[in-house]
Amino acid sequence: MLRLDGKVAFVTGAGSAGPGWGNGKATAVLMARQGAWVFALDNRAEAAEETVAIIRAEGGEAMAHVADVTAAAQVAEAVAACVSAYGGIDILVNNVGGSFPGGAESLSEEDWERQIDFNLRSAFLCCKHAMPHLRARGRGAIVNLSSIAALRMSADRPHIAYSASKYGILALTKSVAMEQARQGVRCNTVVPGLMHTPLVEHRLVRQLGANDAEQLIARRNAQVPMGRMGDAWDIAHAVLFLASDEAKHITGTEIVVDGGISAAMP
Repeated sequence: MLRLDGKVAFVTGAGSAGPGWGNGKATAVLMARQGAWVFALDNRAEAAEETVAIIRAEGGEAMAHVADVTAAAQVAEAVAACVSAYGGIDILVNNVGGSFPGGAESLSEEDWERQIDFNLRSAFLCCKHAMPHLRARGRGAIVNLSSIAALRMSADRPHIAYSASKYGILALTKSVAMEQARQGVRCNTVVPGLMHTPLVEHRLVRQLGANDAEQLIARRNAQVPMGRMGDAWDIAHAVLFLASDEAKHITGTEIVVDGGISAAMP
């Protein structure tokens, strides 16, 4: 079940922001464990290389590549490098993304553009350049990462650009899925909720002005109906399912991995 033997997985954001398991790192390692050859792309060499080292130590096959996925030329070069190394692409995981707070009045135009580029343009460019190779395989799969920030909004801490770009991921997914439905390429989305990944300690503590990481973690856990945040492996397993042949009749939809947050009353 859920084997990926003989498949090539192109995973963006395959490193981690700090010690521990980020979504992309866990996804890359899990896919390798299931038999895929993994092309691990990140904007930091050390992060991609750490993931590749884990995969190789477990007997898997992977290679690291550094690129800015908001730059079309770098995406095209990365796709070409993957195809040159492994002969094609079967699975594309668009995992790159990040949040920055601000509302319609307070957010600068520059920060708006950076968020749209980072969260939405990156997925578009990877789909654009990988598509011919995915289609050539006859049974390609794309999994995009969105966020529950696309489904529900915070009244006291808006993320207008993040929410808009992550909502855009849902539309991009459905559009690609319908365009490619008869061409052998499926496209779906995983929608994470509050996750306990290295981003919590290494970015959110500073971004939220929190003095105590443990206090922030406890507060985030309390927001989840199941009583705790998810982790990177929860996301990785959802991605694996959607990328696998067991999901061969699933396209143009999303799996929400949020412990029930989006179903709960405020």
